[in-house]
Amino acid sequence: MTPPQIAAFAIIAGMMALFLWGRLRYDVVAMLALAASLLAGTVSPEEAFSGFSDDIVMIVASALVVSAAVSRSAMIEAALRWLVRRLNNFQGQMLVLVGSVTLLSALIKNIGALAMMMPAAIKMAKKSHNSPSLYLMPMAFGSLLGGLITMVGTSPNIIVSQVREDLTGQPFRMFDYAPVGLGLSLVGLVFLLFAYRLLPADRRATASLGEAVNISNYSTEAAVPEDALVVGKTIGEFLSLSNSEIAVTGLIRDDRRRPVTMPDTVIRVGDVLQMRGQPDELERAAAAGGLTLARQQQAAEGAKAKLGVIEAVVRTGSPIIGHSAMRLRLFDQHGVNIVAVARAGNRMTERLGETALEPGDVILLQGPLDILPDSIRTLGLLPLAERELRLGSVRRDILPVVILAVAMGLTAFGVLPVAIAFFGAALAMIVTGGISPEAAYEAIEWPILVMLGALIPVSEALQTTGGTDLIGGLLSSLAMGLPAWGALALIMVVAMAVTPFLNNAATVLVMAPIAATFAGSLGYTPDAFLMAVAVGAGCDFLTPIGHQCNTLVMGPGGYRFGDYARLGAPLSLLVVVVGTPLILAVWPI
Repeated sequence: MTPPQIAAFAIIAGMMALFLWGRLRYDVVAMLALAASLLAGTVSPEEAFSGFSDDIVMIVASALVVSAAVSRSAMIEAALRWLVRRLNNFQGQMLVLVGSVTLLSALIKNIGALAMMMPAAIKMAKKSHNSPSLYLMPMAFGSLLGGLITMVGTSPNIIVSQVREDLTGQPFRMFDYAPVGLGLSLVGLVFLLFAYRLLPADRRATASLGEAVNISNYSTEAAVPEDALVVGKTIGEFLSLSNSEIAVTGLIRDDRRRPVTMPDTVIRVGDVLQMRGQPDELERAAAAGGLTLARQQQAAEGAKAKLGVIEAVVRTGSPIIGHSAMRLRLFDQHGVNIVAVARAGNRMTERLGETALEPGDVILLQGPLDILPDSIRTLGLLPLAERELRLGSVRRDILPVVILAVAMGLTAFGVLPVAIAFFGAALAMIVTGGISPEAAYEAIEWPILVMLGALIPVSEALQTTGGTDLIGGLLSSLAMGLPAWGALALIMVVAMAVTPFLNNAATVLVMAPIAATFAGSLGYTPDAFLMAVAVGAGCDFLTPIGHQCNTLVMGPGGYRFGDYARLGAPLSLLVVVVGTPLILAVWPI
């Protein structure tokens, strides 16, 4: 290998290591990779920021705005809720929930489709006395499969289309993905309708939480004021007095925490009890003992409006990730408080104010009812209580769907390039009131755009140094003697294996040129191999961290890390077994 190739490979390997480490956000990792490429000389200063002018960045940004506007249309949500209310059979519920998420993911961003349907799924679970865990992971996997159907369903499809245009002069069009995506979605839907039984039975919830999902391991803190009924009583007496099914997991006295192991520990004025249990049980225990739940008194003093509590999950990309409630100063900046935190599969040991929040955490947020919706949106949370129908005219509900249909039609028939069509659609959404300018900017995932802009030159450096030719040659030597379907399956499996360690968009930026080189070295046309990369990168079913849809359901579903592979591994195998011949049938090599 030449020195430039060694440098290019070292930068890619370092980037993968940082992605796997997870301490730095993916856009920061991408910028570090770009900086390293500049220092190593594999990217010239003139080309350093060329990625930000690439059509990919504009297409992804516009598609996010269009997706957000369509997802706000009450017409779709009202139709789904009407249908959901009339289903009592479990298989019928699964068919509608997973099928709806799958189809919606073909039109809007898959995490947006999942977020639209999660409240309905949770309410349905409550109504049917089932655990949300039976519904949520199959819905998340369905959303990933649905993203394979159209070019705008997921960002890997957009990137693969652009790579094909760079190689052949012709991009993939809007519905070129549909034959393969629809086939895999149908097979995956049938599989998920029955394979949910692979999920562990002990992930099932035990009781209802009113309007929200049941989480049994919330952790909170309660202060002991001077007039508390429990002053001078023991922990055991407090638990008997409250008649609540909670556990006291710790006691903070004089700013020092000590575990509570004996029921005869005497409670004093100024103590802070750390408690774990269901929200209604925690509230009942605090009321019975005259305790003050975490920051509840400050909220009551600071807000004259009617207070409410809502349950929400921390979404991937939320600005509160990695920060504690104390550091965030939520009451001072947003007028709300975190009352309790739940984390699937983990027992909380840190103080509530010092607990660093993670994607998938479920929190109880308290604040004035009139500002809670705005606060939830600003903080990057997904409310788990079912949303009310939005007010607005029928015209505005239908118009975003019409604009999306027109944009997709113009690109499908080659009237306009995708970048122009979706830029126009995003602008039309704003002008017609389908989405406000502020909401449009909020819908754009700026870290994704920064990552794309930074990694495009890094990916091109792998090509210009001859790195893709080298990897393609190594893969072709491995594929010697394999039939065409074996070579195609190899590329799909490699893309599927790399995706958990990289963002799926980053996987495509690295893997698509390699796949094209690999195909050329074997004497095949690149189309089928590029499609295999898109499918492999879009089907990350093995971990909760590879895709934000998987992360989103982890807390509400009570899943553990290993649960994803139990359902995801056979689904991944099914995608390879079915997807390989399906791609070859649609895209002969």
